[in-house]
Amino acid sequence: MINREIDLPTSAGSMNTFITHPEEEGPHPVILFLMDAPGKRAELHDMANRLATAGYYVMLPNLYYRRVREFKIQESGREVMHEHMASLSNAMACEDVRSLIEFADQDAAARDGKIGCVGYCMSGPFAFAAAAAFPDRIAASASFHGVYLYSDRADSPHLDADKIKAEMYFGCAETDEYAPKEMVDNLESYLATRLSIHASNGIRAPNMALCFPNAKANTTKNRQRDTGKDYLRCIVVACNKNNESRNAKRRLTSPSADQSPFSFNSLIGF
Repeated sequence: MINREIDLPTSAGSMNTFITHPEEEGPHPVILFLMDAPGKRAELHDMANRLATAGYYVMLPNLYYRRVREFKIQESGREVMHEHMASLSNAMACEDVRSLIEFADQDAAARDGKIGCVGYCMSGPFAFAAAAAFPDRIAASASFHGVYLYSDRADSPHLDADKIKAEMYFGCAETDEYAPKEMVDNLESYLATRLSIHASNGIRAPNMALCFPNAKANTTKNRQRDTGKDYLRCIVVACNKNNESRNAKRRLTSPSADQSPFSFNSLIGF
């Protein structure tokens, strides 16, 4: 594997970004890995590495670069983390995505054409918004435990869902105070009236914290819970309603060589 730390130029400054991809058999299709609120850190580097071993060129940017080059929640605390979170918007994240795409387009190790995107928690709505902002580039996008996916905010990402040509995956925990059931219900109802939902529910997971390896290791009580109510609620959407449903369903389970290089099997295979 080839791992790099670069300073990627954007319209707002220099965004430090971790890039990982296989050493051979390139160029590799690009996946943008958008961090959760605790920031770009070794745990996410490991997750990006794991995704890259499947044959992807993975970019993990520090989305807090406008305020700080490195954020450590253990040193700065949650109050500062929330200040960093509040400083971001969907529009800002989409501008950063544009810069990431422009850089990848100039890197010989990155494959041209369609890309994938995945966002965690804070960045769930960023992955959603990016799919709408770059419909001709993003072929698959996933939100894990995303917050504010459906809200009364003027920039709520659900408002631009009709622009999306990608397939979208939303993984929402049964227990998540930041992404309550009401939001998930509203999102699913909204998408169902406009798009094609091909799957819902079915992956067992006690709560949103267990999405991350370190959290799994530190939450023995949650890890031991195994009731029928403790599952991850999943919504898989083919956002181009003109697509034939049968083909969309097939892409979710068995992508072939003549289809997009992205599949939810790999996007959710952490």
